[in-house]
Amino acid sequence: MATSRRTVLSAAIAAAAGAGALSASSVSALPAASSGPVRSPAPGTGRPFDPPAVDNRFWVSHTDWRSGDREGVRAVAGPRPGLVIARPAGVVEYPDPHTGRTESWEYAVWTSPEHRPRVPATEVIASWNAKTPAGTWILVEVSGGYDDGGRSPWFVLGRWASGDGDIARASLDGQSDGRASVWTDTLAIDDPAGGRRLTSYRLRLTLHRRPGARLTPAVRRIGAMASDVPKRFTVPETVPGAAGELAVPRYSQNIHIGRYPEYDNGGEAWCSPASSQMIIEYWGRRPTDEDLAWVDPAFDDPQVCHAARRTYDHQYEGCGNWAFNAAYAATYRRMNAVVTRLGSLTDVERLIAAGIPVITSQSFREEELTGAGYGTAGHLMTVIGFTPEGDVIANDPASDANDAVRRVYRRREWETIWLRTQRYSASGKVVSGTGGVCYLYWPERPTPAQRRVLAALGVR
Repeated sequence: MATSRRTVLSAAIAAAAGAGALSASSVSALPAASSGPVRSPAPGTGRPFDPPAVDNRFWVSHTDWRSGDREGVRAVAGPRPGLVIARPAGVVEYPDPHTGRTESWEYAVWTSPEHRPRVPATEVIASWNAKTPAGTWILVEVSGGYDDGGRSPWFVLGRWASGDGDIARASLDGQSDGRASVWTDTLAIDDPAGGRRLTSYRLRLTLHRRPGARLTPAVRRIGAMASDVPKRFTVPETVPGAAGELAVPRYSQNIHIGRYPEYDNGGEAWCSPASSQMIIEYWGRRPTDEDLAWVDPAFDDPQVCHAARRTYDHQYEGCGNWAFNAAYAATYRRMNAVVTRLGSLTDVERLIAAGIPVITSQSFREEELTGAGYGTAGHLMTVIGFTPEGDVIANDPASDANDAVRRVYRRREWETIWLRTQRYSASGKVVSGTGGVCYLYWPERPTPAQRRVLAALGVR
């Protein structure tokens, strides 16, 4: 996996133990989430120290789907509105560079209204939730508007299907207009220090199906997180909130090392799908026996192999595409999933208190995270709780066994390695940090407390 983007790869070993569940007293002790933009509190105050740095916009309602430009698509009402093919707008040939096949596909197109984020952005990361029956797939694109009035071309963010029998799920390399470039799952300004910013964007969905078929993709959510997180090697320290822990399943990626090397060299690099599978199962969803029939029955935890296959990006040659992991999670019954950024561990505490675990992306040298036992250019873990002292309880898939997955990491070290945007590599070179990137997965019908905390973070 290339380290020029926000990498999510790890080859690591470590150890830990224990478990627990979030108590009612922990939930009631947590401060209510505030509304408005994502911010981090200044040390010892709880007051925001940064201007708004993150903007979330997701199209999910029937009204949303009836907006924008539509060519051959239809908005479907009901408990979970969506977008489907009504009458194909035409037929297109797609030469799939990863399968070597060229096939014809009917298509229909939806283009979102122009969205102007409240923060002029240096990065835009899209997420989508869709069902793609066999013989269907979707194309997701973005076009950004610049602060000087110029506009980018349409950039591909992904050709995606939940399965892999029709197209090879893939991002697209080499996209740039000299102002911004696409790095796998992220549209990023090439020179943020020069002052250039994205002040608007549109998303474009193209739904495909085999000619003459009656099946259609069904898209239930699309949107993006736009952000301008300041350059920083460290972040203000937050005051610990309530303690508590969620009972999240534990899956080691390392027990899968050497298995199915066609998916990013096997389990050595499966931190993202392993983390996603933990949360999917926390919410009571699992792949079916039919889904897992392809996995060698001698392998433990075949669902982790399944998650790796279903998140694999054939262009990126890895399982760490952020948007693809969220899309995979949302293929399960009545699940929602987004990629976003959070502003502090206080935000994570509020989510945990409402019963929502958080998958975080971070990078660090071995000495920067006490007890990890490894360093990484990018790694996904699942935050499942906090100790009474405010330290982070994480399910770290970079472990040699499932019962070693649960770890406790020092709060101050964790918030630094997760929230910073710059760091020093092991060779002393200045490289990028993830700036608070995370995955949020939650059910279609969240509790009132879950709905409130998500809304406070700009996610609906």
